[in-house]
Amino acid sequence: MEIARTFSGDVPVASRASGRITRALLACGVAGGPFFYVLAIGQILTRPGFDIRRHAISLLSLGDLGWIQNINFVVTGALSIACAMGFRRALGGSRGGTWGPILIGTFGTGTLLAGVFHADPGLGFPPGAAAGMPTTVSWHAALHEVSFMVAMVAMIAASFVFSRRLASLGRRGWTVYCAASGIVCPLLVVAGMSTPNWVGVLIACAAGVMFGFVTVLAARLLREVQ
Repeated sequence: MEIARTFSGDVPVASRASGRITRALLACGVAGGPFFYVLAIGQILTRPGFDIRRHAISLLSLGDLGWIQNINFVVTGALSIACAMGFRRALGGSRGGTWGPILIGTFGTGTLLAGVFHADPGLGFPPGAAAGMPTTVSWHAALHEVSFMVAMVAMIAASFVFSRRLASLGRRGWTVYCAASGIVCPLLVVAGMSTPNWVGVLIACAAGVMFGFVTVLAARLLREVQ
């Protein structure tokens, strides 16, 4: 048996075949964040009328090309769910090996559902929409917001689960990174809600912290699973 000793402590990897499957699942998590932002940035730069300073990335799911962002949410969510399975295979039975993967899977599920239920038009996007905020909230927009909140809360909880795990392994830098991710993300969301002229940028940064957390941890664990 091979033993991973940095992130995964002393959890054994049972077989080469098992290791290959686990690596493939973890690689999904590594790919998720970059996939999301490459596709999102491409739309931010090319969609007429979209202003990242005022518009949340979620609004990209509207209009004739909205299907691109819907697919982006769904695929990224599915990659995160697959990553959670990889974490479970690599860390199951050890500290954080149960709740950590569950929370990452919940984060992925919330992201996926954010693509199933889209936001309401507003703030002039897509072109032709009212210039102000929507006066009413549709059921699908409400579910979109709930999905985002579920994903965020799950990521925050996961950050502290893994911070505790890494603290027990004496990995101070990783412990601080995980805890900081769980603190910075909600602060960015709150700042965005109180800064309308930069809400899109701040919410995008908060999402970047969430996706980055999963990507970075998956990449670190992937290095240890043979």
